[in-house]
Amino acid sequence: MKSFILGGARSGKSAYAEKLATDSGLEVVYIATAQVYDDEFAERIQHHQQRRPAEWQLVESPFFLAQTLREQARDHRFLLVDCLTLYLAQWLCPDCNPPQDKSWQQEREELLANLANLPGQIALVSNEVGLGIVPMGEINRRYQDEAGRLNQAVAAVCDQALFMAAGLPLKLKG
Repeated sequence: MKSFILGGARSGKSAYAEKLATDSGLEVVYIATAQVYDDEFAERIQHHQQRRPAEWQLVESPFFLAQTLREQARDHRFLLVDCLTLYLAQWLCPDCNPPQDKSWQQEREELLANLANLPGQIALVSNEVGLGIVPMGEINRRYQDEAGRLNQAVAAVCDQALFMAAGLPLKLKG
């Protein structure tokens, strides 16, 4: 089963995905896409780390998520990806040093082509960034557009899609 969990900031997306992972009874691999850029963000990451069970494996994958999913997916394993929007931001932001030998479009196509056929269970967490105003600045608008396209494409591939608000899941699909 492939699950897509979407919502705004502090909507309960990660906690819900973690509950799905725990309830699955499977071996869990937590795939973190974030890189630490400042002290405040390090505190956010630490909060997530403290919430996770010690027996969960951690794989950090800020750029090559498609490859990481292929390497980690197994029958009887639950992969939790947190989150797609940080993964995207790092590809689009030149200051994040994205790979020069591959484009975002190539990575995105590889991710989507592989996702449906991977064994085991996968939960992908993402932020909904399209409910507000259109941002100022080309890079900000590109990010919002790419995030919306990525969210739509991942939701189409997944078996279920949930929208989180105030810690409550709203079933969109499945």
